[in-house]
Amino acid sequence: MSSTNSNIKTFFKALPQNIFSGFVVSLIALPLGLGLAMASEAPPIAGIIAAVVGGIVVSIFGGSHVTIAGPGNGLVGVLLVAITTLGLESAYAAIICSGVLLAILGFLRLGKLADFFPSSAIQGMLAAIGLIILGKQFHIMLAHKIKREDTLDYLIEIPYTINDAIHYNNEGLIYAAGAGVLSLAIMIFYPKIRNKYLQFIPAPMWIVILSIAFSYYFELVAHEANPIDKLYMISGIPEFNDIIAQLPTVDFSKTGSFPFWSSVLALTLIASIESLLSIKAVDKLDPKKRRSNVNLDLKALGLATVGSGFLGGLNVVTVIARSSVNVNNNGSNRSSNFFHATFLVIFIVLFSSQLTRIPLPALMAILVFTGYRLASPVTIKKILSIGKEQIIIFFVTLFVTLKVGLITGIVSGVLTTFLLHIIITKNAALFLRNVLKPNVLMFREQDNGVYYVSVKHFCSFLNYYKLKEKLNAIPENSDVVVDFSMCEFVDHTVMENLNNYTELFTKRDGHFDVVGLDLHDTKSEHPFALRRMLPVPNIIKNGLTKRQNNIEELARNYDLNYDFKKEKETHFLDKFHFFRTKSIHHIYNKLSSKNNTLSIFDIEFSEGEFIAKETVRNTMMHITLQDQIPEFTLDKEGFLEKMYAFAGFKDIPLQEHSDFNKRFYLLGENEAEISAFFNSDIIHFLESNPYYHIESNGTSLIVFSKERLASTKEIKVLLDFGKRLKNVISQFSTVSIMA
Repeated sequence: MSSTNSNIKTFFKALPQNIFSGFVVSLIALPLGLGLAMASEAPPIAGIIAAVVGGIVVSIFGGSHVTIAGPGNGLVGVLLVAITTLGLESAYAAIICSGVLLAILGFLRLGKLADFFPSSAIQGMLAAIGLIILGKQFHIMLAHKIKREDTLDYLIEIPYTINDAIHYNNEGLIYAAGAGVLSLAIMIFYPKIRNKYLQFIPAPMWIVILSIAFSYYFELVAHEANPIDKLYMISGIPEFNDIIAQLPTVDFSKTGSFPFWSSVLALTLIASIESLLSIKAVDKLDPKKRRSNVNLDLKALGLATVGSGFLGGLNVVTVIARSSVNVNNNGSNRSSNFFHATFLVIFIVLFSSQLTRIPLPALMAILVFTGYRLASPVTIKKILSIGKEQIIIFFVTLFVTLKVGLITGIVSGVLTTFLLHIIITKNAALFLRNVLKPNVLMFREQDNGVYYVSVKHFCSFLNYYKLKEKLNAIPENSDVVVDFSMCEFVDHTVMENLNNYTELFTKRDGHFDVVGLDLHDTKSEHPFALRRMLPVPNIIKNGLTKRQNNIEELARNYDLNYDFKKEKETHFLDKFHFFRTKSIHHIYNKLSSKNNTLSIFDIEFSEGEFIAKETVRNTMMHITLQDQIPEFTLDKEGFLEKMYAFAGFKDIPLQEHSDFNKRFYLLGENEAEISAFFNSDIIHFLESNPYYHIESNGTSLIVFSKERLASTKEIKVLLDFGKRLKNVISQFSTVSIMA
């Protein structure tokens, strides 16, 4: 009973920040929902209906904690084919049937099916989806509608469309194409602006705001008609009352045809894969590191898709981009998903007529950028760095998906992976003989409580689920040793998933160790590379850049140690609040004092996952303290910090220091201890120095200024600030001990 009361209390305490997060997510969901629906040649409102129904149903019946549900990027191509071949009314029937199949997958506990798809094959399929989206919407973005039979034809036509756009004589088309190009520029460059005030409104919403403002300028100021060609303006968005009154007709008459069930199976396959991958990725972002019940989520997504289809909406899936935004804005439970749907309803009720002022090319620019992110050359470069065999799997899946279809594409990727594994090992019997055997043995050592997992023979996407079942049964705060010394072959999919477990256990105060790969060979230095039992190759050392040479000289002048190499051992940062929702890749260019209590380093980490993933590089200082101090976070006071107060993040006021309270934003759990720690000396020191983000985890501090790499001069300033800050805090500790 007390546990229930505690959960209710926690829920209501977190409610303001979940309302806030739901609002921010809805700002992205609105333009994306409209764009995805129109890219599928469905009514624009269909995307919003899917987001609203998904947000409400999944938040009530789902098994995940911080995910957001709505229309997905991956389904655009399949929906487009379904609507084109079946007609809109029969396509709604296909959507409903796919929802039923999705729910059945959940009831049959088949959420683990995603583990049977090789990582590179999935990447190839997603890249193909990205090219389908990019190829078909790029032309509309430049106000040039064309009809082609093949996706490759759309891609080949891109240079001709660019040439036509450059030579437009029609003013309406020029303005339409200009809106598309400007919107694409906003999508590309806006995320690179590391400003907390601008980042409050996401890039897609800026496109909506600027588009509507542009329309009103010509109407109210210039007293002219909107110069954008009417053919390229959004139309067909009904008033809210009309949506309720005019439910679509669903036609089940084509349920006996092959095209119908082909569409249903494709929708179900892509919806399940996209959702399962997104849930898996968002679980990694969850600050509390909770594990989602994927089977329960599949049931809820299926139910939501059925409801969405009957109401005239698209398929409902778990979406990674909006889920990442939810986590980054401190969404902590399923209520943020519900509130994102609520705000979408409010937008449609109040502003449905304003949405018709948005140019179609502007929305298509959002999808073109999304498509590019799915099929980015960076993805190809990353896969190539893992291994040449992975790039073969990737491109086979990509081209078959583009030329034949999604289902055939992913199947070809699976078969190609299996054949390459046999060719690499030159041992078909190894796979055929052991694929159904229990190749994983697990027990807990009595003397030290360590969970020991031994993997024999081979471990690939074909039997990874057996290893996963064992690992999922282990509490994340435990010590685990996974031994591959008796395993002849470990593939890329397994290595990638093991890395995810390492991050999970580390953040939950556990320890996850992989041993026994010392005798395994890999053709790549990438940690996810496929491994087989052969000698290990040498590691190549790279030269230093100009900046690294300057830092090396700085180290000599200041009597510091310098190490330019990438360091993966970053567990000393895990306890800091700043990194709760971020994934640290490595630190490098490390300057450290002789006693190693103070260090400055460049760090690379990522925010979000999948197509919403943003890589950030920063220069940061770490200070190890001699004595325990309170845990806190200190930032410069600003408008956004005042907004956070509404979301439940209370600034700690310090008595008799009104100037400090106005200028600084101080957060922490133990208000009394923090107030006692910030004495006059520390406060005056902070007031008389430049602003830094300062955070304590109790035993150490991190200090940094801006979310970018620092110049050599800025490193010197940071070094001086850190040394003096450490001295001031040491004096506080000495006084506390004497007291």
